[in-house]
Amino acid sequence: MDFIREIVARDTQSGRYHGRVVTRFPPEPNGYLHIGHAKSIALNFGIAEEFGGVCHLRFDDTNPETEDMEYVESIMRDVRWLGYDWQDKLFFASDYYEQFYQFAERLIIEGKAYVDSLDEEGIRQYRGTVMEPGRPSPYRDRSVEENLDLFRRMRAGEFPDGAHVLRAKGDLAAANMKMRDPVLYRIRHATHYRTGDDWCLYPLYDYAHPISDAIEGITHSICTLEFENNRAIYDWTLDNLYEEPRPHQYEFARLSLEYTVMSKRKLLQLVEEKYVSGWDDPRMPTIAGLRRRGYTPEGIRLFCKRIGVDKTNSRVQFEALESAIRDDLNTRAPRVMAVLRPLKVTLTNYPADHTEWLDADYWPHDIDKSGSRQVPLARELYIERSDFSQTPPDGWTRLAPGGEVRLRHAYFIRCDEVVTDPASGEVVELRCTVDLDSLGKPSTAERKRSTAIQWVSAAHAVPVEVRLYDRLFSVANPDEVEEGKTFKDYLNPRSIEVVDTALVEPSLANAEVGSRFQFVRHGYFIVDSDSTPSWSSIASSSCGMRLPASWLAWSRDARCARQWRSSRPKSALARSPRNASALAPPIRGWRRNTPRTWRRWG
Repeated sequence: MDFIREIVARDTQSGRYHGRVVTRFPPEPNGYLHIGHAKSIALNFGIAEEFGGVCHLRFDDTNPETEDMEYVESIMRDVRWLGYDWQDKLFFASDYYEQFYQFAERLIIEGKAYVDSLDEEGIRQYRGTVMEPGRPSPYRDRSVEENLDLFRRMRAGEFPDGAHVLRAKGDLAAANMKMRDPVLYRIRHATHYRTGDDWCLYPLYDYAHPISDAIEGITHSICTLEFENNRAIYDWTLDNLYEEPRPHQYEFARLSLEYTVMSKRKLLQLVEEKYVSGWDDPRMPTIAGLRRRGYTPEGIRLFCKRIGVDKTNSRVQFEALESAIRDDLNTRAPRVMAVLRPLKVTLTNYPADHTEWLDADYWPHDIDKSGSRQVPLARELYIERSDFSQTPPDGWTRLAPGGEVRLRHAYFIRCDEVVTDPASGEVVELRCTVDLDSLGKPSTAERKRSTAIQWVSAAHAVPVEVRLYDRLFSVANPDEVEEGKTFKDYLNPRSIEVVDTALVEPSLANAEVGSRFQFVRHGYFIVDSDSTPSWSSIASSSCGMRLPASWLAWSRDARCARQWRSSRPKSALARSPRNASALAPPIRGWRRNTPRTWRRWG
């Protein structure tokens, strides 16, 4: 049991809140949720479930300049996708604006708050430093009547932005500088996405948040360590407005993940400046991006459980996330065959007009699941180019001149002849003989050292496009930058690679969006959601077969993600990163000097 759960258990046993446990997840709707938020969601909803309580979803929407209904909808979608249900406990801080205001007037009447007319720079100067106490504002001793008059006129819209603020009368000598007369209200003549132009006076988060908790009857206000110093304002606000038992704030270490950034401001920069294709770009740490990348909600919850809840901030290795995802997908993703960089194989002793349909299991023996499909075997095949070597190193267990290898789910073949391009010397075809007596039979002692390789029938394979994703940044901590640089200088120039030569077995021709598979000896894949519902023909298809979707996955060795797609929607160019050429190496076959340059990227 982590320290947060110990606190909740202690309060429950002591009857502090009469047995109630009410938590909340309170995002500001100014961006998409990321993997760090997933940890907070799992913690707040998890505690409520474990202690028989409830968890609220509340939008702390007190900044009209940055918030939007798009973000509200995306947050609700992400929380649901992660597997959590707020039931009828959906709230908005903007619904409490009148209560916030009335509480502020009460603080003024009681002499605990005042209207300050210093500008932002003046407030900063009067606040002092960590070595020197603050000084009282020249306006700190205004009368209650004058403060009330000014505050009401602020609400009425008589003053421009920045003319006045409402401040609490804190401790100007406090070591915690946030308590040196913190600002409670400011003027913003901006249209709010929910309240429109009803208000031009908006509460700051540190004032609105604790009151929202109290209004909703929250018992345990759980947040990350970045709000540790803000707890003093939280306590001051509620101590002056509410009686015990009131909500109390507790902090835990936020999730920092290697090779990415968690700042919504920085993520917004990447989106707005077109370094990524959007909030759901598979390289992004957003929940939307991870979902499109093929991560499962169960895998993300498993990751959150494994990293636990700590009191000290630290960076978590990216491998820890990928390990949890792989462990979850191991029993979810059927095994199928795909060839990303094909090399033609002709079985010279196999009938030219014959096709044999072989039964291929979806699952390995250590997975307690059943199911299979039929895969076609014909005279002409394609294998992975990397599964052949003309000059194999010691210990090579795949195909080589004169060597044997088993085709997965099929026969042993022997390489008799290597055909090369006369001009380039590149291997273009292997001519092999097949041991027609080896189907379904165990390997001999001599053959045990060979590897079963994946393959597809040339006449039946489905051509697709593959996207290979690596980490978005080239350094583990892109927040630590050298002088004169920004975090964007550490973007990985090879975070995406596109392979347009891939072939997959025909059983995948009608795979639905969201279906996950493991391409044996490649990694896990998912049918991506960015394609059009209609099917697009594949120009290079040898038999006119079509695939209606896109695919994405991450590699077996946890270093990169792979996505493949066949559809090219008309909107693809608009969705492509402006700086994609800076983020991706040149790929043979891309038409980078034409209007259709990025349609393969999508």
